[in-house]
Amino acid sequence: MRPLEGKVAYVTGGARGQGRAHCIRLAQAGADIVTVDACGPVGNHIGYAPAEPADLAETVRLVEDEGVKVTADRVDVRDLAAQQRVIADAIEQFGRLDVVVANAGVMSWGRTWEIPAEQWQETIDINLTGVFNTFQATVPAMIEAGNGGSIIAVSSAAGIKAVPGAGHYCASKFGVVGLVNSLAIELGEYGIRVNSIHTYGVDTALGNDLSMYEIFQQHPQYIHSFSPGALPTDSLTPPHQVSEVVLFLASDASALLTAAQVPADKGYLKI
Repeated sequence: MRPLEGKVAYVTGGARGQGRAHCIRLAQAGADIVTVDACGPVGNHIGYAPAEPADLAETVRLVEDEGVKVTADRVDVRDLAAQQRVIADAIEQFGRLDVVVANAGVMSWGRTWEIPAEQWQETIDINLTGVFNTFQATVPAMIEAGNGGSIIAVSSAAGIKAVPGAGHYCASKFGVVGLVNSLAIELGEYGIRVNSIHTYGVDTALGNDLSMYEIFQQHPQYIHSFSPGALPTDSLTPPHQVSEVVLFLASDASALLTAAQVPADKGYLKI
């Protein structure tokens, strides 16, 4: 049961959280892994601690335990040239690229008309331009390899259903949807599928950001926009459960899906 045997997957933001879980699950399915993470501060308005080099090293160890090859680099997704270098090195080492998971992202809080321009920019630059850079770095190599493949962008439930206190984040994640849908149409002729996944309440550093509660205290009516899902939501979703959806989209089991917005939200978007 290794549906990705012989394939190569590139995951951004792989040092911890969802990114690490996706690396491990794709490795368990047989894929060799290429991953990057900034492993340090990426903005002045983010309320949770950044990943560290030791986190990325732990991801490497866990992936190697699955018996596949892995390479990891400290790269900020805003740096297109660095991502292109990583992909060029991966193609030289592995000869192919089959799966891309554009996972890296950040979140911060504030009312739209009150957030500083810097806060807007760092969110858009990482969450949207970072995904654009990932696509620019990887798509030519996938086309050249001629093996088709699957590109998965980690958006958010807030990329479909906007929430208050995070207009900049919502804008970035809605933007990812437009980018994904356009790319899916463009890449269809090459047999490359492009989909987005939309999570809600995942147990990561981002999902546990305590600065969220500050804005709820200031504006308690905002809480009503964060409804529970249809399934029990007593706790945040473990990242490895999201990784099962990522694996489905990465594998041939989802061969009919492209330009799809796949919810991984316990039904939140329908409540």
